[in-house]
Amino acid sequence: MVAASLFGLFMAAFLAATPLPFQSEIVFLGLMAGGSIAVWLLVIVASVGNTLGSCVTYAAGRGLGGARGARWFPVRPDQLGRAERWFQRWGLWALLVSWAPGGDLIVALAGVLRVPFGRFLALVALAKTLRYIAVALLGDGAATLLARLWIW
Repeated sequence: MVAASLFGLFMAAFLAATPLPFQSEIVFLGLMAGGSIAVWLLVIVASVGNTLGSCVTYAAGRGLGGARGARWFPVRPDQLGRAERWFQRWGLWALLVSWAPGGDLIVALAGVLRVPFGRFLALVALAKTLRYIAVALLGDGAATLLARLWIW
């Protein structure tokens, strides 16, 4: 049962890091509330899944980047130029917010612009791990607050 739960969390986190509309926090917090799996293990599994999902989005952007200028390319040259200027301004550090809504666009843009994979992976893995640590801390704080309210 634990392995199936962890696999479900991994898949939820993986899908949440792709352009598919999916949220992993509910699964993470649900497993955390269950209490049968150590929180550190939930953080690791969710972080790895979410980081690997971002790698898929990065690879898709990198693959699409080779088609710049093609008629079917989903972004017009002026839009891509604007995005490139934005990315040059904020640089690699923008990948630290890859966990936020719209972060998939930053990840895909990093692929299109051919950000070196090692740098991409380091920043995204850090961002995703810190995100799940924050979710765990917030979830624990909410649980503590609810427990105190229940006692009253």
